[in-house]
Amino acid sequence: MDKLAGMAMFVRVVESGSFTAAAALSDVSPTMVAKHIRTIEHRLGARLLHRTTRRQQLTEVGRLYFGRCKVVLAEVALAESSATELQSSPRGQVRLVAPVSFGSQSLVPVLTEYLARYPEVSVDLTLDNRVRDLIEEGYELGIHIGEIDDIGLVARPLKPYRRILAAAPGYLAAQGVPTHPTELSAHVCLGLSYWRRHDRWQLSGPDGEVCEVPVKGRFSSNQGSALRIAALHGAGVVLQPEASLAEDLDAGRLVRVLPGWSYMRTPMYLVYAQDRQPTAKLRSAIDFLLERFCPEAQAEREPAAAKAGSQRRQRRR
Repeated sequence: MDKLAGMAMFVRVVESGSFTAAAALSDVSPTMVAKHIRTIEHRLGARLLHRTTRRQQLTEVGRLYFGRCKVVLAEVALAESSATELQSSPRGQVRLVAPVSFGSQSLVPVLTEYLARYPEVSVDLTLDNRVRDLIEEGYELGIHIGEIDDIGLVARPLKPYRRILAAAPGYLAAQGVPTHPTELSAHVCLGLSYWRRHDRWQLSGPDGEVCEVPVKGRFSSNQGSALRIAALHGAGVVLQPEASLAEDLDAGRLVRVLPGWSYMRTPMYLVYAQDRQPTAKLRSAIDFLLERFCPEAQAEREPAAAKAGSQRRQRRR
């Protein structure tokens, strides 16, 4: 028989004073109550109650067991109450992981809004371009750039990730302004060193035209922020997320290069483990991020499952 059910029945017998009273309170027969007590006594190898026709009295073992049962049942009630509370009101910590550039430039401002809306929730954000195993490493949410094929995750589509070309006005004045992607081969291009094909940029034009251009340069880095600073100092043409360059473009420190062209748009997803009953904090975070990064996706209440395979082979940008 279930140990917790037996403990609860034993406590009820002691507090009500008899098997008959405990049976009435539990809506079971006195025989069933007696069975619970016999099961516990058999498991412990000791009597819990001295029973006579008129009254019952706790044995020494029974008094000790009664006290421990009260503590255990109170802890169980507290655990269930806490779980129910988490289900009903957003509170607690949300752990999520995102690529460095997107996370620092686009995600952090949105998360500050989220924290303002939900004052009882805290956020632990990890920025990393390596693909993380969400479940194994204890993350509840992740932003993934690129195709996903992990059947253990739910993948909600966000707005595609867009990278644009830019350069400092001084560089363009000295080297000329390219008018077609093929002319980038004659320019100094600043590339991400961890890209598998960092020496070729695949660009998409305004009419859907695709052009793959061989590029070269004398400076590369594993961090987009370093490439942005190099571009600001006139080192060459940079290809970075639109959000990362927005302030510099608005201030005139950088100028769009080939404004009709951008790097092939990459799908981006909000990913999380499948859970039929997510906590209120997780539901609130999912809805908030979908609202900010893909209003169309937020309207879709049923999440789309990710494809089969291994997420580990994917590489974040």
